[in-house]
Amino acid sequence: MRDTPEQRLARVATGDRRAFAELYDATSSRVFGLIRRVLVDPAQAEEVTQEVYLEIWQTAARYKVERGSAISWMLTMAHRRAVDRIRASQASRDRDTRIGIRDYDREYDQVAEHVEITMEGERVKRAIAGLTELQRQAVELAYFGGLSHSEIAAELHVPVGTIKTRIRDGMIRLRDALGVTS
Repeated sequence: MRDTPEQRLARVATGDRRAFAELYDATSSRVFGLIRRVLVDPAQAEEVTQEVYLEIWQTAARYKVERGSAISWMLTMAHRRAVDRIRASQASRDRDTRIGIRDYDREYDQVAEHVEITMEGERVKRAIAGLTELQRQAVELAYFGGLSHSEIAAELHVPVGTIKTRIRDGMIRLRDALGVTS
């Protein structure tokens, strides 16, 4: 007399490897078939089937006969795992799509951008030429030379307050000449 799947599952819950092998032999074609219909991809179906049987081995003690047959419990577990795999795959594809869109370099008119940068540079040069010699010198040392106020003062042999005033006045004139609003 052969054991029922419920009896085998009860033995699996106690760690009986032989009962697990018998349960697998008796049910694997149905479990794999269900998963294969849900997933379509045979390799993923095999992987999920393996995960399902691992879960059965680990959780057999949770099976309750009064809640339904052992095969129904196992097929429900298999279906849930297959659906989870589909959702994970879809989430991965969606994530890859979002990253692809984010990283996509849009084409732009390089010639127009170059012309615009050149024209802007010419405007700045004209605006700087409109400064007094003392303002131009202080602004150039600060912004193009990278010097601090005290370094500029030491180089030009003038007080730091004077340098700050020249830079501030020069920046105000540049702002007005370039039409920048504050």
